[in-house]
Amino acid sequence: MTMHQKKFRAIAEFLVVAICTLAFTLTLPGIIGSLIGHNAAGTRDFVEYWAAGRQLVHHANPYDGEALLRLERSVGFPSDLAAQVMANPPWVLPLVLPLGFLSPRTGLLLWSALLLASLVASVRMVWVMHGRPKTQVKFLGYTFAPALACLISGQVSIFLLLGLVLFLRLHRSRPFLAGISLWLCMLKPHLFLPFGAVLLVWVVTTKTYRVLAGTAAALAVTTAVAFILDPHAWARYRQMMLSARVDRMPIPCFSIQLRLHVWPHSLWLQYLPAVLGCAWALVYFRRYRDRWDWLTHGSLLMLVSVLVPPYTWFMDQVVVIPALLHGAYATRSRGLVALLALESAVIEIQGLLGVSALRSVLFLWTTPAWILWYLCATRRRDATKEPDADKVYQSELQLRQVLAE
Repeated sequence: MTMHQKKFRAIAEFLVVAICTLAFTLTLPGIIGSLIGHNAAGTRDFVEYWAAGRQLVHHANPYDGEALLRLERSVGFPSDLAAQVMANPPWVLPLVLPLGFLSPRTGLLLWSALLLASLVASVRMVWVMHGRPKTQVKFLGYTFAPALACLISGQVSIFLLLGLVLFLRLHRSRPFLAGISLWLCMLKPHLFLPFGAVLLVWVVTTKTYRVLAGTAAALAVTTAVAFILDPHAWARYRQMMLSARVDRMPIPCFSIQLRLHVWPHSLWLQYLPAVLGCAWALVYFRRYRDRWDWLTHGSLLMLVSVLVPPYTWFMDQVVVIPALLHGAYATRSRGLVALLALESAVIEIQGLLGVSALRSVLFLWTTPAWILWYLCATRRRDATKEPDADKVYQSELQLRQVLAE
């Protein structure tokens, strides 16, 4: 590399760092404001979880839009918006029940602390699984734009990230606990359709039934608790979903936009990407089944899973953090790592400019961008021959000891 190229590279890296730092610095007040601002609890997605918990405490319907709206209005929810109704299945009710015993502000602080702790723990576990590399790549996970959006809004999606990372961490050593951790992913099961299809086939082919047993046990317990809290929860949930029709809302995600722009009245078209994604996932698994590694091969699988759901929100992309960090740890290109940071900063800048991630199609580029970036970051590594990251690290340590001797 010539002196000219070195100077250009140094300037480019400085600009990327400056842009990313500025974007994060301007986003940080939004996170703080979501905690201490006036009526903060009533202006975030958190309010739907708090209101559902309050309904449960009073033995009322946690999916009743009118009752929820009254509760939400009482804590500052904007008067020009419709009720925020929790669209998660009834087995999630035990998770939100404790919020009903707390004031909105106390509940928000506790909820935000749990989300932040889940994010930090998830990123750190991914770092450990890659052999504790002495780089600053893990900060890409802490400052990832969808993760910051979850912290600002109080979105439950960060818990999905924690469940996924716990599974990656425990599926070999403690498969039953790994299965239990997948319960967190069931908070929004439609985000894991290709992932789930491969998981079921992997369980059968490897006879790792304890993973399935763990998930079934967790679902059984939480469903039973939900039944005790509200015996009519499933009927009420079904009624709410039929009336709300979340899958028909104009959400800026790939599947919905495909239907709206190709054949607006054919709902089946919205589910076609998920079907094709599952078919691709099974072919992909068949190709690598003899050396399947959830950290390596599961990364691309998860990226595709987030692209093809029948509906998904921008904040749900937080679950691709393990995949992107895997690519960042795999690549030797500092430019690609800088590009990932810059892409995340661009999203933050879009938000700062007032572009709504919940309504604007300008956010459609994000998931395809993550997939393309990951493919570029891992293009020089043969995934079929790549061993476990922990084994690579141990092998490198042994080699260094031999050379030192």
